[in-house]
Amino acid sequence: MTAICQGIRRAIIEGALLPGDRLPEDALGESFGVSRTIARHALGQLAAEGLVDLRRNRIATVAAPTPADARDIFDIRVALERQVVQHLAGNLTPDQVAELKDIVAQEHAARHGPDGASIRLATEFHIRLAQMTGKPILVRYVTEICYRAGLSLSSLARPHSSECAISEHLALIELIARGPADKAAQMMADHLEAVAARALLSGDRGRSRDLVNILQPYAKG
Repeated sequence: MTAICQGIRRAIIEGALLPGDRLPEDALGESFGVSRTIARHALGQLAAEGLVDLRRNRIATVAAPTPADARDIFDIRVALERQVVQHLAGNLTPDQVAELKDIVAQEHAARHGPDGASIRLATEFHIRLAQMTGKPILVRYVTEICYRAGLSLSSLARPHSSECAISEHLALIELIARGPADKAAQMMADHLEAVAARALLSGDRGRSRDLVNILQPYAKG
């Protein structure tokens, strides 16, 4: 089930699947070569993450956050990720620093490509930071809020350069590595507010609708 969850999640965060898109179990099973039962369980997992809406006796759809939802998501995200930084400041190992810089290098390489790839990589950066705390409850909630934020950015945000976010991620790594914790936490809060401000979290996107074709690249892993 991991592969189908990862594939659909990536398609949503990268904006290949848009809010309101229908996600019938048979089409998902065909795309990923799994049974309808496995597809149904995957949709349940993604619904728990806030990426999919499940309604009784209806086909699942991609969740559709409003601009107000997006603002609430970022407010919660700031509070959670300040906690992440408080735990990590001054405690990152050289290997962890190298791993985070590798993710940023991937962001840099993807900066001229589709916005969705940059959003996904930035999301992975923040989730990996949370995972480095080793605190399961914090990781769970940060992961969910980051996925919700990624969906909001891919579906509501205006196109904008990722250069600023990349430079901010590098600065965050350096300050988290050396501390102090209060300054690193404030830098994280400022970074997330800047992301929201640059994106403006508004707008709409064009739609194309063949689910099997949309998911084909994501079913290959």
